[in-house]
Amino acid sequence: IEQLGPMLPSEEFEQRGSNVWISKSAVIAPTAYIGGPCIIDAGTEVRHCAFIRGSAIIGKNCVIGNSTELKNVIIFDNVQVPHYNYVGDSILGFKSHMGAGSITSNVKSDKTLVHVKGIDPETNEKFDLETGLKKFGAMLGNHVEVGCNSVLNPGTVIGSNSNVYPLSPVRGFVPAESIYKTGGVIVKKHA
Repeated sequence: IEQLGPMLPSEEFEQRGSNVWISKSAVIAPTAYIGGPCIIDAGTEVRHCAFIRGSAIIGKNCVIGNSTELKNVIIFDNVQVPHYNYVGDSILGFKSHMGAGSITSNVKSDKTLVHVKGIDPETNEKFDLETGLKKFGAMLGNHVEVGCNSVLNPGTVIGSNSNVYPLSPVRGFVPAESIYKTGGVIVKKHA
């Protein structure tokens, strides 16, 4: 971010503080806090009391909502985290959406390193990938819908075009084109 920011075209972006570059077409509420390093791209709206703690790249036409907190994130274009969300040490794919109150938990309660665990949908074999990181939230593929008040536990990976039911505690790997239901049941979407 610190290298890319100064190279952004000055006719499109303005520097607002130390290592913070914001598109001139972005709409930033006066009560929002934006810490660097951070880049916010065109057409994005950062709403009332949003708290961007830094190390954030936010794409075009996103909504960062009221009382939403971001840190160490890559937010692709057209992503919505509109209401009371926490997204830390995570990546949200194109046009993904996190319902009100949904969060990415980024540290395990026992403070050990985060692993990504799951079952390979093609081979039906279990896998366990070491991240080597103490802090690792979630990775959402493109067009993922996360239901209200869901918790994406550390190391959660959700494949593209998947849905998570509201109030779900999600852990591990959810394959693309799936629905994560109450109780951890994962089913394929019907064509």
